Amino acid sequence: MDVVEAGVADEKTLAKYEPVIGLEVHVQLQTETKLFSASSTAFGNPANTQTDPVVLGLPGALPVLNREAVAKGIMAALALNCQIRRFSRFARKNYFYPDLPKGYQISQFDQPLAEHGWLEVPLDGGTKRIGVTRLHLEEDAGKTIHDGFPDSNLYSYVDLNRAGVPLAEIVSEADIRTPDEAFAYLTEIKQVMQFVGVSNCDMEKGQLRCDANVSVRLKGAEKFGTKAEIKNLNSFRYVRMGLEYEIARQVAVLEAGGEIVQETRLFNPQTGETVSMRSKEHAHDYRYFPEPDLPPLIVSEEWEQAIRESMPELPAAKRHRFMNEYGLSEYDTSVLTLTQETADYFETVAKISGNPKTAANWVQGDLMGTLNTAGKAITESPVSAGNLGELVKLLDDGTLSSKLAKDVFAKMFASGRTASEIIDAEGLKQISDEGALGKIIDDIVAGNAKQVETYRGGKTAVLGFFVGQVMKATRGQADPKIVNELLRKALDG
Repeated sequence: MDVVEAGVADEKTLAKYEPVIGLEVHVQLQTETKLFSASSTAFGNPANTQTDPVVLGLPGALPVLNREAVAKGIMAALALNCQIRRFSRFARKNYFYPDLPKGYQISQFDQPLAEHGWLEVPLDGGTKRIGVTRLHLEEDAGKTIHDGFPDSNLYSYVDLNRAGVPLAEIVSEADIRTPDEAFAYLTEIKQVMQFVGVSNCDMEKGQLRCDANVSVRLKGAEKFGTKAEIKNLNSFRYVRMGLEYEIARQVAVLEAGGEIVQETRLFNPQTGETVSMRSKEHAHDYRYFPEPDLPPLIVSEEWEQAIRESMPELPAAKRHRFMNEYGLSEYDTSVLTLTQETADYFETVAKISGNPKTAANWVQGDLMGTLNTAGKAITESPVSAGNLGELVKLLDDGTLSSKLAKDVFAKMFASGRTASEIIDAEGLKQISDEGALGKIIDDIVAGNAKQVETYRGGKTAVLGFFVGQVMKATRGQADPKIVNELLRKALDG
């Protein structure tokens, strides 16, 4: 029964039910070659130029396991607090797709690389631990492109460049209860994989994909409902939208007296709806059996320990350290640890400037704003972290006023020069000499008798006029604090 037939569940009806969500996340491992052959994994090359006898499934071609892919898989599993199995095995998963030449996919079934993990996910007001059932390795299929429909005859094309690309499939426990939690979990997965260098997780290049399993049950019920799997979720926003629709659909079906059918559904981004694709397969439908051409995968304690020791600081640990070590707010910390590159940039600015809070404001304010306007990533910034650190230090020690610092930063971004070079070339140091400022102030006070009378008559807001005149006379280089002090003395006298 479709949601339209059953009616749309309103908020009050939805509140009676609890969604139960589990996610299957496919992460492309960052290797130069494929999981079982020497073909390149590069993106964007002409179709079908990255194949070989193994990828094409030609008779006599034997797979050879990519050690680097296994190492990246182990690293991903450790980052998710999984237990690494000493003994794991590959299997053949049989199903027909035109972009899978062998007619089966080499994956892992009952003996995966790792299992029993968890991930701490930041949510509003705290965190939630979401279990990770397993992480296993498998090869990707190719890509089928459909062209022409509905305007003319439908043509289908196959590109096998992706076939054989190494993937880590991360299967969560059914611990997720809302679309927002699913969004937060995916965000944290992506961040963790990027931080440890397992994957770039570029969704536009297919390096991170997600399928969602969702069911609903009355609040308080222990038994899970019948689940549906949603495919074609190629952005985090679509995951949230697809889950919101599917939850509402299932609740509406149940409220109308219908039954949920276990099936695979596709999400349509244009309509925001899920539509039935096929009945959900079970493990026996794939006819799994051990891959006879690959020996079991043995991971020694020594190899696991070597990989563990090589891993960088994880996002959660970095967020915690930034708050404790630098006194930053939870919000500032979350922004500054979005990527490893941003976190490294900030730390350099903080250490050189000696003022972490001001450094944080400049990195997430002026720098990120200017980069966004210019369409640049932080790794492409014309202002290096060292140069921004110098600028913040000059601001902090009074060499530059806030206004001058912003002017100097704009020139640094446009030219790539350092703050010192720009200051020396244009004579932009802040004027803090009380004698020099006193003479300027005396002249301004003497030339504006009417405003002096207004100030002394009790309308002290006119002080801003005098500050503006001093700044104009000094090209904005006067120290605002000293200017205010000297002006009050002069006007009050």
